[in-house]
Amino acid sequence: MIRIVDNYLNKTTMYRLVLYYLICLVSIALVFSFFHILPFSPINLLLSTTFLIAVTWATNTLFAKVFEVGTNVESVYITALILALIITPVSPATNFALLLWAAVLSMASKYIVAINKKHIFNPAAFAVVVTAFTLGQSASWWIGTKVMLPFVVLGGLLVIRKIKRLDLVWSFFLAILLTLLGLGIFSGLDLINTTKQLILLSPLFFFAFVMLVEPLTTPPTKKLQMIYGFLVGFLFVPQIHVGSFYFTPEIALLIGNVYVFFVSPKVRLHLKLTEKFQLASDVYDFRFQHSQKFSFTSGQYLEWTLPHNKPDNRGNRRYLTIASSPTEEDIMVGVKFYENSSSFKKKLLSLPVGEEIFAGQLSGDFVLPKNPSEKLIFMAGGIGITPFRSMLKSLIDINQQREITLIYSNKSENEIVYKDVIKDAENKIGLKTVFVLTDKKAIRKGWEGWSGRVNKELIKSSVPDYKNSKFYISGPKSFVDGSKLILKNLGVSRKRIITDYFPGFV
Repeated sequence: MIRIVDNYLNKTTMYRLVLYYLICLVSIALVFSFFHILPFSPINLLLSTTFLIAVTWATNTLFAKVFEVGTNVESVYITALILALIITPVSPATNFALLLWAAVLSMASKYIVAINKKHIFNPAAFAVVVTAFTLGQSASWWIGTKVMLPFVVLGGLLVIRKIKRLDLVWSFFLAILLTLLGLGIFSGLDLINTTKQLILLSPLFFFAFVMLVEPLTTPPTKKLQMIYGFLVGFLFVPQIHVGSFYFTPEIALLIGNVYVFFVSPKVRLHLKLTEKFQLASDVYDFRFQHSQKFSFTSGQYLEWTLPHNKPDNRGNRRYLTIASSPTEEDIMVGVKFYENSSSFKKKLLSLPVGEEIFAGQLSGDFVLPKNPSEKLIFMAGGIGITPFRSMLKSLIDINQQREITLIYSNKSENEIVYKDVIKDAENKIGLKTVFVLTDKKAIRKGWEGWSGRVNKELIKSSVPDYKNSKFYISGPKSFVDGSKLILKNLGVSRKRIITDYFPGFV
């Protein structure tokens, strides 16, 4: 069952998964309201949701044309559905102002309250805060009810599993727990009843699984994400106040967004394709020229947006690791194509030289350790070689010697890419390379590498001092999970294993 879920998650982008999740929540609420389990009519919920979707879509379309910015329709629908789930459903005729301005403000915030065309605040949270102060009408967060809780948690866990933000969510929950404990000790707060109400009768889980983890308002590294989660968690506790001013969930999130703004890269790149060429039978290199000032660390990735007609359920956004080195002028990505590639990849492959693509949200902790004397083992599966290409090229260009062993696994020899950089690293910085081919039928006579899958014997023979080395693993989920299991069986500490999982390969 877990494997079936993982296969589905791998083929669905985070945005599309969240969209489906929110649609399911609205649909379940419609059923419950029909049977009077929820205190509003299904007609009002349906009308409010439709109205919010229509206004957000129209507003976003207008702003996108005015500001000449590419847009993602999925994010528009996601924001509209979030508003539908946190604003009490009533007839649009009787609550017209709140619904209208919430929809308009949420989209306006993405374009106007933005730096370098990157919005600062969570759109839905920004909208309901402004309407609360200007109209005197605020979000009720009606999604935080007992009957909706199981569905919120179940779908939310799938979202967190997909986007790998468990540390962020746990730091959020931990901050709430510690804050409640502190209030219980020093203020005599009824800890049991307060915790019970917070879990059963508040938007705690919906807020954590949907609003808190929005990618564009999340810090770029795990450490910063945990600080962000802790800050928002502390402010989320209903009893926290400054004088007579009490924080609401949306205000807590906006304050967290301000913190994210100061600690995150501000860049949103307009990249022009200058060259694309085939590295292997199904692997292509894409080189892009950028005019903005842009710096990154080898191993980090960008969120790429490529609008196109009729995107499939994997959407028009993708996270791609930067294959070029910070020492190179152009930005380069290596992409593997499959027979059933996504509409995004098909559009990318057909992109003519000179065409533009958008990229932003620089993130990632998969970077070299600061200590250059630390022994490193790079384990790459297929296109998982891209972050290592960036690292090796950077070390070559700055002439920094490091003790590195690269274990590079492919199905066949013609799938091996970036041989020039690997060879250069062997000659200039002492890289040791172990090539692995898993398809024994495709191995030519005289092959000098390893035949078969990566296993304990390969690691022990290639790196006798493996327990004192730090492992970096990059590639498809099956390769990453399998490699981690092998290392665990070899007694390698979890602290010495760093992974870079590539979601949604197709």
